[in-house]
Amino acid sequence: MEIRVLQYFLAVAREGTLSAAAASLHLTQPTLSRQLRDLEESLGKTLFIRGAHSIKLTEEGMLLRKRAEQIIELVDRTESDIRRSDETLSGDVYIGAGETDAVSYVAKAAHRMQQDHPLVHYHIYSGDGEDVMERLDKGLIDFGIVFMRVDSSKYDCITMPAADKWGILTRRDSELAEKKKIRPADLYGKPLIFSRRTTDKMPVRKWFGDKSERLNVVSTYNLVYNASIMVREGLGHALALDKLINVTGDSELCFRLLDPPVYAEMYFVRNKFQPVTKSAEVFLRYFMEGLTQ
Repeated sequence: MEIRVLQYFLAVAREGTLSAAAASLHLTQPTLSRQLRDLEESLGKTLFIRGAHSIKLTEEGMLLRKRAEQIIELVDRTESDIRRSDETLSGDVYIGAGETDAVSYVAKAAHRMQQDHPLVHYHIYSGDGEDVMERLDKGLIDFGIVFMRVDSSKYDCITMPAADKWGILTRRDSELAEKKKIRPADLYGKPLIFSRRTTDKMPVRKWFGDKSERLNVVSTYNLVYNASIMVREGLGHALALDKLINVTGDSELCFRLLDPPVYAEMYFVRNKFQPVTKSAEVFLRYFMEGLTQ
C-alpha cells in the first residue's frame, strides 16, 4: 500500500462521500474511485458500503482506518524529526498517560525544558494502559505513564515517587458524603460506576474482600470526567482516583478516600528497542531531575 493511497482512503472515510473527498484532495471523482477499487482488490476485502448519497466503512474498513491513521502519523512524525536542524534543539516529544495527577510531573519537566529549549513541543495522548503500551510499541509515543507492571526485558521502567489514591466520587447529598472515609461494607448493594480496567487482579478490587459478589456495578467508564457526569445525574457512585475531578467550591460532588487506603502505583516507561529523538532524550533528563526535587 502506498502512503498516497492511504491518504485518499482516509479522506473518503472522513468526508463520507466520494465527491467531497475528491474535492478536498483536488482529484476527479473517477480517479479517486479507481484508486479505492484498486486498494480493495489488492487487499481482497471490501472496505466501503456504497450508498446512494454516502459511503460507510465495513468492519475491515474501520480496521484499516485505525491502522492508516497510525501509519500517516508515524510517517509525518518521522519526516518532521529528520528535517529538524541539528544546530538548535527543536522537535516534538510524545507522551501517553492514563488519567492521573502524575501528569503534573510531565508538565513541570516540560515547563523547565521550555525555558531552555523553546522550540520543542509536547503532545500528550490520553488512554488506558493497553492503549498507551500499544502506541509505545508502534513508536507513536516516546514515553508512557501506566498503572500496570511491564516486562523489564523490553521496557525501561521508572516507579513514580508518588502513588494516586482510590476513593469514591459521589454527590454531596448522598449518604456516602456524610462519611469521612469509605469502608467496603458501605458500598455493598450501592449502585457503583467502575473504570472499565478495574479487574479482579487490581488492589482496589481486592479491597472489597470475599464479598465482592455483593457489588452492584451499574456502569463502567473510560474517562473519569464522563463518570463524574453520571454521578452528578444520580446513576451511582464512581470508584476513581483522587485529584482528577474538582470537588471544591460549589461543586455538586465530593470525594471520599477508601479505608483502609488503596494506592495506585504508577510507572514511567519507554520501549528499549524504539529509537527516540534528541528532544525526547533531553526531556527524559529534565523529567528524571524533577523526580528527585
